[in-house]
Amino acid sequence: MGIEFTRSERSTVGIEWELALVDRDTGELVSAADEVLQDLESPKGQPHPRITGELLLNTIELVSSVHHRVSDAVADLDAQLTEVRRVTDPRGIELIGSGSHPFGQWFDQPVANKARYHKLIERTQWWGRNMLIWGMHVHVGIEDRDKVIPILNSMLRFFPHLQGLSASSPYWGGIDTGYASNRSLMFQQLPTAGLPYQVADWAEFESYVEDMTATGTIDDYTEVRWDIRPSPHWGTIEVRFCDGASTHAELAAVASLIHCLVEHLSTLLDEGHELPTLPPWYVRENKWRSARYGLEATIITDRHGTERPVTDDIRDLVDSLAPIAERLGCADELASIPDIVASGGSYTRQQATAAENDGDLTAVVKALIGELRAGSVSH
Repeated sequence: MGIEFTRSERSTVGIEWELALVDRDTGELVSAADEVLQDLESPKGQPHPRITGELLLNTIELVSSVHHRVSDAVADLDAQLTEVRRVTDPRGIELIGSGSHPFGQWFDQPVANKARYHKLIERTQWWGRNMLIWGMHVHVGIEDRDKVIPILNSMLRFFPHLQGLSASSPYWGGIDTGYASNRSLMFQQLPTAGLPYQVADWAEFESYVEDMTATGTIDDYTEVRWDIRPSPHWGTIEVRFCDGASTHAELAAVASLIHCLVEHLSTLLDEGHELPTLPPWYVRENKWRSARYGLEATIITDRHGTERPVTDDIRDLVDSLAPIAERLGCADELASIPDIVASGGSYTRQQATAAENDGDLTAVVKALIGELRAGSVSH
């Protein structure tokens, strides 16, 4: 099976940001996506080109255009959020960015009326209905198809860095799960979701898709839901495992790190280097550690089993990528990452807010509403 990889301009960037709709007063999830999207249609009844729905009717997804700089992609999403608020504000609906809703219950959430979603739920049943989760996806343009698989495999070394920085789903159905990112472990229950197989090259990726298609596991490559995957239609690598960002600043910081890492690995390939990878068993362990402990995780950094705190590795990574960030125009965004490390990220703030309010998770939702409104967090 031949899969065409669209020619894409190198290191262009696009971001998808899933946001939850909540009641302004109660903090409960609101299943109003259909009405919101209808109000955003053009006078001729055409859907908004960039603002879409998702699996559940409590979700709005903002999708940026293709940009050269992360700041422009975030500004694009910010303008879309302003459009959404013109519709949601009069309805008493707020939005939050988080990997999970602190106390929402999956069985209360209606599914969007689309054939592909009904098919997913029919097949996956209980696990599919439990996908009460929100994330952010970052696409980075790859100019040469032969670079895609080596970069993808090497990017898995940075899974715990990115997951720790973005972790924002400590609560599930009103329970403190003890995980920084409960979303990460929930999403991998879907067929073809979770960590990618470290295939050798593009031909082996095509063989995987052919096998999955022939056996009826998927209809086409778009149903390969790996944490990091090739996106042939767009000519990108897509990093899909990060929890939903709670603030614009965190969205920009995590996207800038992804942007710089992909460009760094692409440059190493240009220079003739073989990109380093981790054995799959170390990658899987790092995923679990970062889901459980977030920025407090100790991670495995090389094939020899060397371990160190993920925060130390993040600080070194920010320093080493600074020249690339200058070149890509995201120096400020990358330089803000130590602020997230210092504060502990969204999951830490959510837990602190709950503790300050005697476990009242409504207060956590209100704090998330305020953070998204403010656009950043005061440290």
